[in-house]
Amino acid sequence: MTKIDASAIAELKTIGFTPLIYCSDQALFNVRAGVPIVDALSQASDLLFLAKSFTEDAAYIKDTDRHAWAAHYLTAMSKAVIDDVVKVLTPRPARTKAESEEELPESQ
Repeated sequence: MTKIDASAIAELKTIGFTPLIYCSDQALFNVRAGVPIVDALSQASDLLFLAKSFTEDAAYIKDTDRHAWAAHYLTAMSKAVIDDVVKVLTPRPARTKAESEEELPESQ
């Protein structure tokens, strides 16, 4: 079992690659880069708590769908935050020099 360095995790930040809420096949919002992942996960937890409360209300209140839509958007936001944090925590495969050179435009 490997030991986790808490100070290293505390310094990790969101990368901002994760889009959410699409309009006309374009992301309307993205997770903001540079947020400490501990803060981002705390915010996602708060969003999910509110979404849970709205879904419970939606289950009991039959005359409106506003609670369900609020829960939908809150879960979309929290999922994007969690997905962005997972991208930070998931190791990417190492790139070889040849792969790096292939992406560069040729010198003229």
